[in-house]
Amino acid sequence: MIVNTSAIVIHSLRYGEADLIVSLYTKGYGLRSYLLKGIMKSKRGKLRASLFQPLTLLEIQAVHKDKGSLERIKEARIRTVYNTLHSDYVKNALVFFVSEVLKNSIREEETNKDLFEYIETALIWLDSNDNIGNFHIVFLTKLTQYLGFYPDASHIDSEYFNMEEGIFQSVISNAYCLKGDQVQQFKQFLGTTFETSMNIKLSKMLRREILVMLLVYFELHLHGFKKPKSLSVLNEIFN
Repeated sequence: MIVNTSAIVIHSLRYGEADLIVSLYTKGYGLRSYLLKGIMKSKRGKLRASLFQPLTLLEIQAVHKDKGSLERIKEARIRTVYNTLHSDYVKNALVFFVSEVLKNSIREEETNKDLFEYIETALIWLDSNDNIGNFHIVFLTKLTQYLGFYPDASHIDSEYFNMEEGIFQSVISNAYCLKGDQVQQFKQFLGTTFETSMNIKLSKMLRREILVMLLVYFELHLHGFKKPKSLSVLNEIFN
Protein backbone atom coordinates (compact mmCIF):
# COMPACT_ATOMS: atom_id res chain seq x y z
CA MET A 1 0.00 0.00 0.00
CA ILE A 2 1.38 3.40 -1.01
CA VAL A 3 0.77 6.09 1.61
CA ASN A 4 1.39 9.84 1.83
CA THR A 5 1.83 11.37 5.27
CA SER A 6 3.61 14.02 7.32
CA ALA A 7 6.36 12.63 9.54
CA ILE A 8 8.84 13.61 12.23
CA VAL A 9 12.29 12.02 12.32
CA ILE A 10 12.74 10.40 15.73
CA HIS A 11 15.90 8.35 15.30
CA SER A 12 18.26 7.10 12.61
CA LEU A 13 20.79 4.27 12.72
CA ARG A 14 23.46 3.43 10.18
CA TYR A 15 23.10 -0.15 8.95
CA GLY A 16 26.09 -1.63 7.18
CA GLU A 17 28.19 0.60 4.95
CA ALA A 18 25.51 2.38 2.99
CA ASP A 19 22.08 1.76 4.52
CA LEU A 20 20.12 3.69 7.12
CA ILE A 21 17.28 2.58 9.37
CA VAL A 22 15.09 5.49 10.36
CA SER A 23 12.28 5.71 12.90
CA LEU A 24 9.60 8.23 11.95
CA TYR A 25 6.55 9.34 13.88
CA THR A 26 3.95 9.75 11.16
CA LYS A 27 0.74 11.72 11.37
CA GLY A 28 -1.32 9.06 9.64
CA TYR A 29 0.24 5.78 10.78
CA GLY A 30 1.95 6.30 14.12
CA LEU A 31 5.52 5.16 14.72
CA ARG A 32 7.10 3.41 11.74
CA SER A 33 10.59 2.18 10.87
CA TYR A 34 12.03 2.33 7.36
CA LEU A 35 15.07 0.83 5.63
CA LEU A 36 16.81 3.26 3.28
CA LYS A 37 19.11 1.18 1.10
CA GLY A 38 22.28 2.76 -0.23
CA ILE A 39 21.37 6.22 1.02
CA MET A 40 24.74 6.88 2.65
CA LYS A 41 26.49 6.62 -0.73
CA SER A 42 23.75 8.01 -2.94
CA LYS A 43 24.39 11.47 -4.39
CA ARG A 44 21.72 11.69 -7.07
CA GLY A 45 18.80 9.73 -5.68
CA LYS A 46 15.49 11.15 -4.50
CA LEU A 47 16.45 10.43 -0.89
CA ARG A 48 19.40 12.03 0.91
CA ALA A 49 20.73 11.22 4.35
CA SER A 50 20.57 14.92 5.30
CA LEU A 51 16.77 14.71 5.22
CA PHE A 52 16.80 12.44 8.24
CA GLN A 53 18.42 14.60 10.90
CA PRO A 54 16.70 14.31 14.31
CA LEU A 55 13.28 15.99 14.52
CA THR A 56 13.20 17.08 10.86
CA LEU A 57 9.63 17.64 9.69
CA LEU A 58 8.99 15.71 6.49
CA GLU A 59 6.35 14.88 3.95
CA ILE A 60 6.86 11.31 2.72
CA GLN A 61 5.49 8.84 0.25
CA ALA A 62 6.08 5.31 1.48
CA VAL A 63 5.21 1.69 0.84
CA HIS A 64 3.61 0.07 3.89
CA LYS A 65 3.24 -3.70 3.86
CA ASP A 66 2.03 -3.75 7.49
CA LYS A 67 3.75 -7.05 8.22
CA GLY A 68 5.82 -5.89 11.17
CA SER A 69 8.97 -5.54 9.07
CA LEU A 70 10.86 -2.46 7.93
CA GLU A 71 8.90 -0.35 5.48
CA ARG A 72 10.21 1.55 2.43
CA ILE A 73 10.22 5.26 1.62
CA LYS A 74 9.81 6.20 -2.04
CA GLU A 75 10.04 9.97 -1.73
CA ALA A 76 10.66 12.51 1.05
CA ARG A 77 10.80 16.26 1.20
CA ILE A 78 11.19 18.75 4.04
CA ARG A 79 7.78 19.94 5.17
CA THR A 80 8.99 22.90 7.26
CA VAL A 81 12.47 24.39 6.86
CA TYR A 82 14.16 25.15 10.18
CA ASN A 83 16.15 28.35 10.49
CA THR A 84 18.04 27.70 13.73
CA LEU A 85 17.15 24.29 15.16
CA HIS A 86 20.13 22.38 13.76
CA SER A 87 22.62 25.26 13.70
CA ASP A 88 22.23 26.89 17.14
CA TYR A 89 24.26 24.78 19.58
CA VAL A 90 21.81 25.21 22.49
CA LYS A 91 18.82 24.30 20.35
CA ASN A 92 20.76 21.41 18.82
CA ALA A 93 21.36 20.02 22.31
CA LEU A 94 17.63 20.29 22.97
CA VAL A 95 16.95 18.50 19.67
CA PHE A 96 19.00 15.48 20.70
CA PHE A 97 17.44 15.46 24.16
CA VAL A 98 13.86 15.70 22.85
CA SER A 99 14.46 13.07 20.17
CA GLU A 100 15.76 10.65 22.82
CA VAL A 101 12.78 11.33 25.05
CA LEU A 102 10.40 10.68 22.15
CA LYS A 103 12.31 7.55 21.13
CA ASN A 104 11.84 6.20 24.66
CA SER A 105 8.24 7.37 24.99
CA ILE A 106 6.45 6.62 21.71
CA ARG A 107 6.15 2.96 20.85
CA GLU A 108 2.73 2.66 19.29
CA GLU A 109 1.79 2.28 15.64
CA GLU A 110 -1.63 3.71 16.36
CA THR A 111 -2.46 7.11 14.95
CA ASN A 112 -2.39 9.99 17.43
CA LYS A 113 -2.81 13.20 15.45
CA ASP A 114 -3.03 15.35 18.58
CA LEU A 115 0.38 14.12 19.77
CA PHE A 116 1.88 14.59 16.31
CA GLU A 117 0.57 18.14 16.05
CA TYR A 118 1.79 18.98 19.56
CA ILE A 119 5.34 17.85 18.76
CA GLU A 120 5.32 19.67 15.42
CA THR A 121 4.02 22.90 16.98
CA ALA A 122 6.60 22.72 19.81
CA LEU A 123 9.49 22.25 17.35
CA ILE A 124 8.40 25.16 15.16
CA TRP A 125 8.09 27.31 18.29
CA LEU A 126 11.59 26.33 19.42
CA ASP A 127 13.02 27.13 16.00
CA SER A 128 11.37 30.58 16.00
CA ASN A 129 12.22 31.78 19.52
CA ASP A 130 15.37 32.75 21.38
CA ASN A 131 14.12 32.80 24.98
CA ILE A 132 14.17 29.02 25.48
CA GLY A 133 15.67 28.43 28.94
CA ASN A 134 12.67 26.46 30.22
CA PHE A 135 11.75 24.74 26.94
CA HIS A 136 12.69 21.21 28.01
CA ILE A 137 10.70 21.56 31.26
CA VAL A 138 7.50 22.73 29.61
CA PHE A 139 7.90 20.31 26.67
CA LEU A 140 8.07 17.29 28.98
CA THR A 141 5.25 18.59 31.16
CA LYS A 142 2.91 19.09 28.21
CA LEU A 143 4.00 15.78 26.66
CA THR A 144 2.58 13.88 29.65
CA GLN A 145 -0.87 15.15 28.67
CA TYR A 146 -0.68 13.36 25.31
CA LEU A 147 0.88 10.22 26.80
CA GLY A 148 -1.85 9.90 29.42
CA PHE A 149 -0.25 10.83 32.76
CA TYR A 150 -0.56 14.60 33.07
CA PRO A 151 -0.52 15.59 36.78
CA ASP A 152 -3.91 16.03 38.40
CA ALA A 153 -4.01 19.62 39.69
CA SER A 154 -7.21 19.22 41.72
CA HIS A 155 -5.24 19.69 44.96
CA ILE A 156 -2.37 21.74 43.59
CA ASP A 157 -2.04 23.74 46.85
CA SER A 158 -0.96 20.59 48.69
CA GLU A 159 2.67 20.31 49.71
CA TYR A 160 3.65 16.96 48.22
CA PHE A 161 3.75 15.76 44.62
CA ASN A 162 3.03 12.04 44.52
CA MET A 163 4.85 11.04 41.32
CA GLU A 164 3.58 7.48 41.42
CA GLU A 165 -0.06 8.59 41.35
CA GLY A 166 0.45 11.89 39.54
CA ILE A 167 -1.39 13.91 42.18
CA PHE A 168 -0.67 16.59 44.77
CA GLN A 169 -1.39 15.69 48.40
CA SER A 170 -0.76 16.84 51.94
CA VAL A 171 0.85 13.66 53.33
CA ILE A 172 3.55 11.16 52.36
CA SER A 173 2.07 7.89 51.09
CA ASN A 174 4.99 6.30 49.23
CA ALA A 175 8.68 6.72 48.41
CA TYR A 176 7.88 8.88 45.40
CA CYS A 177 6.30 11.78 47.27
CA LEU A 178 8.38 14.94 46.93
CA LYS A 179 8.11 18.40 48.40
CA GLY A 180 10.26 21.50 48.27
CA ASP A 181 11.17 24.26 45.87
CA GLN A 182 11.25 22.01 42.81
CA VAL A 183 7.64 20.95 43.42
CA GLN A 184 6.45 24.49 44.08
CA GLN A 185 8.13 25.83 40.95
CA PHE A 186 6.98 22.86 38.87
CA LYS A 187 3.37 23.78 39.64
CA GLN A 188 3.84 26.99 37.66
CA PHE A 189 4.32 24.99 34.47
CA LEU A 190 0.93 23.29 34.69
CA GLY A 191 -1.58 24.84 32.34
CA THR A 192 0.86 27.40 30.94
CA THR A 193 1.97 28.14 27.38
CA PHE A 194 5.45 27.97 25.92
CA GLU A 195 5.57 31.76 25.82
CA THR A 196 4.55 32.41 29.43
CA SER A 197 6.60 29.51 30.81
CA MET A 198 9.81 31.18 29.62
CA ASN A 199 9.14 33.96 32.13
CA ILE A 200 9.29 31.55 35.09
CA LYS A 201 12.51 32.38 36.91
CA LEU A 202 14.58 29.34 37.89
CA SER A 203 18.08 28.98 39.22
CA LYS A 204 20.35 26.56 37.36
CA MET A 205 20.12 24.10 40.26
CA LEU A 206 16.34 24.30 40.47
CA ARG A 207 15.93 23.82 36.73
CA ARG A 208 18.06 20.69 36.95
CA GLU A 209 16.12 19.36 39.96
CA ILE A 210 12.79 19.82 38.18
CA LEU A 211 14.15 18.07 35.09
CA VAL A 212 15.38 15.12 37.17
CA MET A 213 11.99 14.92 38.86
CA LEU A 214 10.20 14.88 35.51
CA LEU A 215 12.43 12.13 34.13
CA VAL A 216 11.72 9.99 37.19
CA TYR A 217 8.03 10.72 36.63
CA PHE A 218 8.37 9.42 33.06
CA GLU A 219 10.17 6.30 34.30
CA LEU A 220 7.33 5.58 36.72
CA HIS A 221 4.62 5.90 34.08
CA LEU A 222 6.26 4.55 30.91
CA HIS A 223 7.48 0.96 30.96
CA GLY A 224 11.06 0.74 29.75
CA PHE A 225 11.68 4.49 29.69
CA LYS A 226 15.36 5.34 30.14
CA LYS A 227 16.95 8.66 31.00
CA PRO A 228 18.38 10.21 27.81
CA LYS A 229 22.12 9.85 27.32
CA SER A 230 22.17 13.47 26.14
CA LEU A 231 21.02 14.67 29.59
CA SER A 232 24.58 15.36 30.78
CA VAL A 233 25.32 17.50 27.70
CA LEU A 234 22.09 19.41 28.16
CA ASN A 235 22.85 20.09 31.82
CA GLU A 236 26.32 21.36 30.94
CA ILE A 237 24.95 23.78 28.36
CA PHE A 238 22.25 25.15 30.63
CA ASN A 239 24.79 25.60 33.41
